Amino acid sequence: MNKSSTLQNSLMLTPLIGVTDSLVTALGLWLMFALVLSAYGASMGVLRSRLIPATHLLACLLLAATLTSCAELATQAWSLQWHQHLGFYAGLIALQCVVLEHNGFFQSAWRDRLRLCGLFGALMVGLGLLREFIGNGALGSHLSWMAGATQPDWQGWTLIADGGLHLATLAPGGFILLGLLIAAHQAWTHRPAAPH
Repeated sequence: MNKSSTLQNSLMLTPLIGVTDSLVTALGLWLMFALVLSAYGASMGVLRSRLIPATHLLACLLLAATLTSCAELATQAWSLQWHQHLGFYAGLIALQCVVLEHNGFFQSAWRDRLRLCGLFGALMVGLGLLREFIGNGALGSHLSWMAGATQPDWQGWTLIADGGLHLATLAPGGFILLGLLIAAHQAWTHRPAAPH
């Protein structure tokens, strides 16, 4: 594994643990990620051939920061509560765009790009669902934020009356749960063959 791939994966780990404490924040950040990444890829597709090598990094930084800032402003205008729960993790999308540009991600086939975004989204939403269920005993809390609703907040489906294991909603709980999921996946895929 090369250094740029390690950096790319570690940058994706930060929002994966930091934002997936609930379904709403996980889904929200993934939607922002997909929109900014698509806009960045389309814009750089037009600009890339017109840039000289000395200005390429600066152009990448400016474009990624501009698109991410626009997405954050739109989110803030749409739903302030949702924006506040995303925190500074939304700003990391710009950095992720620059790293992906450096790795040649945007020159790869569109199927590979779609697969990465889909896998990242599925992992974020799945981890968000699990952490919200285990940590709060509910599913879908604050979904009205995504609709930009201003009426009283909907608290979701309560599945466990006395709440859950609140450690799951904290960053250490996210790391523990992700580690358990990775261990379960490896145990499932590396099962010994049944004797004949």
